Amino acid sequence: MNDAIPRYKTDATENSNVGTIGDLATQANLVLVFRVTNGLDNGQAQTPPMGFLSWERFRCNVDCQRDPDNCISEKLYRSIADVMVSDGYSDLGYVYVNIDDCWSAKSRDQQGNLQPDPDRFPSGMLNLSTYMHSRGLKLGIYGDVGTKTCGGYPGSQNFLQQDAQTFAKWGIDLLKFDGCHSSRQNLAKYYPEMSRQLNFTGRSILYSCEWASYDILNTQRMYESNKKYCNTWRNFFDIQDSWRSVRDVIFYYGIDLGNFSGVAGPGGFNDPDQLIIGDFSLSYDQEKVQFGMWAMFAAPLYISADLRTMRPQAKAILQNKGVIAINQDPRGQQASFHTKIANIQVWTKPLSLPGSYAVAFFNPEFGGTPSLVTLTLSQIELTNQNGYNITDVFDDIQIGTYKLADKLSISANPEGIVLLKIVPL
Repeated sequence: MNDAIPRYKTDATENSNVGTIGDLATQANLVLVFRVTNGLDNGQAQTPPMGFLSWERFRCNVDCQRDPDNCISEKLYRSIADVMVSDGYSDLGYVYVNIDDCWSAKSRDQQGNLQPDPDRFPSGMLNLSTYMHSRGLKLGIYGDVGTKTCGGYPGSQNFLQQDAQTFAKWGIDLLKFDGCHSSRQNLAKYYPEMSRQLNFTGRSILYSCEWASYDILNTQRMYESNKKYCNTWRNFFDIQDSWRSVRDVIFYYGIDLGNFSGVAGPGGFNDPDQLIIGDFSLSYDQEKVQFGMWAMFAAPLYISADLRTMRPQAKAILQNKGVIAINQDPRGQQASFHTKIANIQVWTKPLSLPGSYAVAFFNPEFGGTPSLVTLTLSQIELTNQNGYNITDVFDDIQIGTYKLADKLSISANPEGIVLLKIVPL
């Protein structure tokens, strides 16, 4: 049997899990015990990292002759960085500009060092990171724990120390480390080893692991190990530019196999993958759902869309300060699926302000009219007898003050979300 683990799943492979995931989420009766554990001791990811990641939107486009503005090159990342600064993204916390696969030359140099493709990155990676740093941004790069990357470029399996030193020398701030062309035994061996090698460089580099995403249905997965060695870790299939893909992530997070929510906290966060807001497939309400739920999940917020041509409505979602504040809440606690009322999922997320919560009402139903639900605050286990002040986060509207027994009515659009912040009086 071939022990190599495939990275990219075909549509048929992905879709074969959709029904199972959806059915489990519908039946789930979840009681989560939240724990905060010590993360990787490098000072990184005290709140979920934010920035840009090229993969979903730009993939492995290396044809710079025919498509010079969109190929994987220093020109692309510089132009994205410029927009992140000029259009206010960086002011809101989007500071990582992350290069994904296909950036390197097809072979190492004579000393065994990784090297960027000389035609697409003629100035070199140190020059590119210096440019990012001069703009108040950070540069992330992609590597692979196996013998080759998923795109067939040189992997790090036999070069962990050398590659870690190279990344530090280049001024890299984040390493996304994939797991193609490897085995489960090697994943368990080399992900922790690269963590140690990054620390040995003396440069604080945020370590983004793909470790857990290669075995998503294993309920006994060692999430404590992910938290011990990684700052963030992917734990589901690669996201695609489709509503179905976004919905499946949400359902999977509702199932919470292995209680992965319990290890999330400052220093280490579960990563449901990139934001596709501003791409091609989501409606306005669906884009709000992804951003709102990723905020509830305390997930990294990596935009994988072309910021240079971003639609104003999509930009407004990505720059919503209230939603970003929920994502960046210092407590760093991941939301739990609390209950289902009619067809509305109710998710709750404790915030750092004592007694405060973010509450999401997610309507996964397709078509028809908005769904109206009525509940009391005691139904979602709030207990402050003096009552609460409630704000609609997306619209920044004060809904009012409510006692525990007062009726609260929420109308959620099909495939839409209402996100509330509830603060005790």
